[in-house]
Amino acid sequence: MRASMEQSVRTEADGVVIRRALVVDDSRLQRRILTASLQRWGFEVQEAASGDDALRLCRETPPDLVMSDWMMPGLNGLEFCREFRQMARDSYGYFILLTSKSDKEEVALGLDAGADDFLTKPVNAAELRARIAAGERILRMQHELSEKNRLIRATLDELQTLYDSLDNDLIEAKKLQQSLVSERYRDFGRAEVSLMLQSSGHVGGDLVGMFPISETRIGLYSIDVSGHGISSALMTARLAGYLSAAVPEQNLSLRKTADGGFEVRPPAEVLALLNRLIMSEMETEHYFTIVLANADLETGRIVIAQAGHPHPALQRANGEVEFIGQGGLPVGLIDDARFDQFEVSMAPGDRLLIHSDGVTECSRPDGRLLDEVGLAAIMRALRQTRSMAFLESLMWKLSDFAEDADFSDDISGVLLEFKSCSGPG
Repeated sequence: MRASMEQSVRTEADGVVIRRALVVDDSRLQRRILTASLQRWGFEVQEAASGDDALRLCRETPPDLVMSDWMMPGLNGLEFCREFRQMARDSYGYFILLTSKSDKEEVALGLDAGADDFLTKPVNAAELRARIAAGERILRMQHELSEKNRLIRATLDELQTLYDSLDNDLIEAKKLQQSLVSERYRDFGRAEVSLMLQSSGHVGGDLVGMFPISETRIGLYSIDVSGHGISSALMTARLAGYLSAAVPEQNLSLRKTADGGFEVRPPAEVLALLNRLIMSEMETEHYFTIVLANADLETGRIVIAQAGHPHPALQRANGEVEFIGQGGLPVGLIDDARFDQFEVSMAPGDRLLIHSDGVTECSRPDGRLLDEVGLAAIMRALRQTRSMAFLESLMWKLSDFAEDADFSDDISGVLLEFKSCSGPG
């Protein structure tokens, strides 16, 4: 038994958590008896003749184990235990109260004061060794728990640092993604184009844009990449290059002519080109929906290809709203997919809203969606509101509909408005 005890208290590397012991008793003889046993078992022992002296030693060198007599002059063992428990320390200190009291009410008082165990005087050496071994098991579990908590805190701190770094990167990524839509409004004389892009998170999978084709013709597009977050945003950045307004040589909607100029490809042909690129060159599980339109501002003829994107909303000068298109397959799902296109004619005072599903699928807290009926009602209510003011008002209306809840999806739109003969409004 003694050899086993000595082995269990040898070094902290062996998992020992009780190294320093403090014996508190006003009887010098009792202190000597207890100290001799503890030293024989390998503990570093300090002695105190009173509760006040013991508190001073605890502040200087916090003990792992305290054995204190209950009845002492001045600060008794119960009072000392209460003071000991209020002291700030890095690890738990095991407290054994030595007493001749065996009454249950007295034991309860000791437990309430913070004592962990009791020993009846005179102390039996074998029982003392057993009580210390039990205390060490408890302290070892507490030590392991503290170490695990320390590791958890360190891991959480590291994760917070990584999160903060990622969050800062995402903030910058959002700025870069928003810069893909560098021009939000342009007046083309006979018509105006306004663009809206708002991600539900830091970055998203929506993209809108416009590009010149000729002096009287422009291209418009609205894209919604599947999913959310960084990978979807990277996909939109790649697609922005394929429909570039700044570098016509890279724009798939345009092809070079023999005289060095550019001519426009039919929108359906452009979607087929994009589909081949996605299926053959990009190793991705993402696909995207798109509406691509070529607008002749002189004649009002609009050629549109729709690939899985919501039906564009065409509002006539009299305020009536109709949703046009036949849907079609998204781009990037099926090899050699075919895409159709259709035409509409717009007159002065008409406007066309090409929007993502974040608009019509905007939901109330009860799950009810805005849908096309709700969007048409908003457009009629905002009939006199034009260009960027209309898009801003639309966002306010969507927020009201969602009862100020965060949007669950990205919201984007392209607004093409032909000016009325009598001017705006």
